[in-house]
Order: sequence, then structure tokens, then C-alpha cells
Amino acid sequence: MRAIVQLTAQQVHEPAGRDPVGSTLEPASARSQDAGSTGTVAQLRAQLERVQGRRLDAPVLPVHPALASLLPGGGLRPGSAYSLPRSTSVLLALLAQPSQSGSWCGVIGMPRLGAEAAEGLGVDLSRLVLIPDPGARWLAVTATVAEVLPVVAVRPAGRAADGEIARLAARLRDRGAVLLVQGHWPQAEAVIELDEPSWEGVGRGHGYLSGREVTLTASSRRWPRSRRARVMLPDAAGHISVAPERMRRVEPLHPAATASPPSEPALAEHFPERMRAVG
Repeated sequence: MRAIVQLTAQQVHEPAGRDPVGSTLEPASARSQDAGSTGTVAQLRAQLERVQGRRLDAPVLPVHPALASLLPGGGLRPGSAYSLPRSTSVLLALLAQPSQSGSWCGVIGMPRLGAEAAEGLGVDLSRLVLIPDPGARWLAVTATVAEVLPVVAVRPAGRAADGEIARLAARLRDRGAVLLVQGHWPQAEAVIELDEPSWEGVGRGHGYLSGREVTLTASSRRWPRSRRARVMLPDAAGHISVAPERMRRVEPLHPAATASPPSEPALAEHFPERMRAVG
């Protein structure tokens, strides 16, 4: 299992001189010590762009095909926020493809997030930064991390003022970062909800759980109606996949199909040339 970078809230606000996201990044220049936090953030952002080989304001970030139909544009739109249920599986499923495609992902305020579960759902742990306890300044920590990382997930520790949320939204647009929020978030690009969970693998009091099937519903201001998708989260292999279609009972096309068969005179009236006595 590859290592995860784990930071504290204090390290997030520290000036340059220490690499916050692992040995992959270059050390900050000594000249940035007098340039303030603005120069530090710009330097870290430039280093990440060199590491990833592309700009952080790239087009829509990819997601798993099972989730693409739930998001406007089929992926995570840079500069946007998404409201998610308090489901670690849904969050990790959304982080999997961006991390695999080379985007660094930060998770804030989720001390119980398991590395094994994250790797099982496809998250590249070498591009995952954890800040388990941001403290009371969780929103400031989120805004700082969004300056550097292209995908940031947070579980809010309290209510945020409207002005602070508006400033964070402006920063997301300016940096082209994606914000995934476990809970309600104003002006979200899409709101995803989880419903109708059902486990598979357990018979009549015996067996082993082999997968969970859930219904994900997404609503967006860009759509006139909500969209739904039935997915396995996880499936028997521990991954996410499209749920198999279930067989449905065939309904009669017309009510008359269940009525008693017509009598011979009635058939002779409609098909006179085909009715004749035999024997």
C-alpha cells in the first residue's frame, strides 16, 4: 500500500520551507520567505503543475462511468462545488478517477477515512493528502488547500457565514479547484443523494456480504429534472460498478388479453374464409 500524505492544520498555514505534499514536490525557494503567503501558494501551485504535466484549470475532471451521468458535463467541473451525502464510499468513488488521472486530492475533517477502503475503490494514495483535524478554522484550511490542490473534499465542522462561503467560491473559480462537501452547500453545481441501499450475499440467516446496491439521485440547476443511477457501491470485488438490471414481471399489453377466448361463431364472423369443418 502506498503512503498517504497527512498534514495538520498548522502545517497548512506554515510559510514555505517545508514540503506539505510529500517528496514528489520540489522544496520552496528561500526567497519566498519574505514574499508572504501569496508567493508561497503561487510557488506550490506552479510546482504541482510541473509534477502533473498540465494546468490545474483543465476541463472537466473524469469520474467513474457509473457516476458520469449524474454530473453536468459528465465529470467534475473546475471551479465548482458539489454537495454529497455523508457517505465515505460516494466520496471515494468520486476521488478515484481524478487521482488516477494525475490530480492531487485533499480530504479535510475526516479522521476515520480508511486508506485500505480508499485504495479499494481506486483512489491513488500517492496523490492523497489528509488533514484529519482542521479544528475550528476548517473553512480557512479548506480555502488554503484549494489554492494548491485541484480536488478538495471536506466535512464541515460547523456552519459557515455567507460571506466566507462566497469568498471560497470566488477562490475556487479563480484557481479552478473542485470542492466536494459532505453536507449541504449553497449554490452547488450538483447535489447527490443516496437512497434505497440493499446488501447482497446474505441468504436466510447465513452467508457473507458480497456487495451493496444503492440508488444515487443527482439534482442540478442545469437540469429540469433529477437524474438517478443504480450502482454497486461496492460490488463483489470491492469496487464501484453499474448495478445489473433486474428481471421484471411481464405485464399484459391489453386487458382483453386476459379475457376468455372468443367462441367459434365469433371467429367465423371475423375469419370466414379460414373456418371450415373437418372430419
